[in-house]
Amino acid sequence: MQAIEKTAKTVQEAVKQALNELGIEREEADIEVVEEPSKGLFGILGVKPARVRVVIKNTIGLRAKQILGNVLGAMDIAAEVKVHEENENVHINLEGSDLGVLIGRRGETLDALQYLVSLSVNKNQEHRKKIFLDIEGYRKRREETLQKLAIKLADKARQRGRNVVLEPMNSLERRIIHTALQGRDDIATFSEGEEPYRKIIIAPKKY
Repeated sequence: MQAIEKTAKTVQEAVKQALNELGIEREEADIEVVEEPSKGLFGILGVKPARVRVVIKNTIGLRAKQILGNVLGAMDIAAEVKVHEENENVHINLEGSDLGVLIGRRGETLDALQYLVSLSVNKNQEHRKKIFLDIEGYRKRREETLQKLAIKLADKARQRGRNVVLEPMNSLERRIIHTALQGRDDIATFSEGEEPYRKIIIAPKKY
């Protein structure tokens, strides 16, 4: 548990100083007012400043933020880490410039980083949480790209009357393809192969 005490003329100023030194937002901390400010005789003599104690909350989301901060620091990459915890899910988004190295080819580096963070923060935890890591909205853009690709290749399979084999994808991306085409009655989709080389087959239905 990381904590710090600060004094200032007002409680607000003391809290602000503590949060800045810890590098966290107000919602990421437990704040205790140790001593209220007070004025002495005639408002001058014996003036006491405000003293506060600020403790970083020990949540999975904040541990994830700390781990990512260490990784980014080791790689000399500047990025803002935004964390939103919602029930059993922790959504993390990195914002900054030149973060492509953290995404990698088809998001492979991003997936590996997400797995590493999830493994680290859930270690020895009785209640595990699902970690969702994204960078500048990459996953949404990738999903839209895969949906368009699915429609294009499904049309190709139907027109040519033969199967279309996609490149290997992870389970999440395969699910996006299946979902995008599940309403069509002219083609069928199925997966074959072993991870990490499992791929989707788009097959035209024969009537």
